Amino acid sequence: MAIKLENVGIAVRDLEATIAFFTDLGLTVVGRETVSGEWTDTAVGLDGNHAKIAMLQTPDGHGTLELFEYIHPRAIETDPTLPNEIGMHRVAFSVDDIDEALEIAARHGCHPLRGVANYADVYKLTYVRGPSGILVMLAQELKPPAG
Repeated sequence: MAIKLENVGIAVRDLEATIAFFTDLGLTVVGRETVSGEWTDTAVGLDGNHAKIAMLQTPDGHGTLELFEYIHPRAIETDPTLPNEIGMHRVAFSVDDIDEALEIAARHGCHPLRGVANYADVYKLTYVRGPSGILVMLAQELKPPAG
């Protein structure tokens, strides 16, 4: 059996603010729609399912996020996920300049949970709390010195 990851879906409080955050980081909106009807009720398992959705793609074309803002049923607010909780955890992105990525995140009020870590001189990485409490990992691969 062949299998391929299609996307990661994330329910958000404010679709426009979340799109702005991820597009500023470099993703591109590749589709938007409002969905409802029997097929969505069946697929999602919610009666009266009605949501605004946006598909965002990474510049390399391999990663896709599906963001959705519920119109009906009412979205349920929960506490933001903690890094050690069981379940859907975070979305991770490789960036070529973590400082620039953090400047972009800061413009959206999003800051590292604790700071930027150096993993064995291979990666600089951090978690930020994005829109709607989404945990976003940003990682920059460190290049060995030339010579």
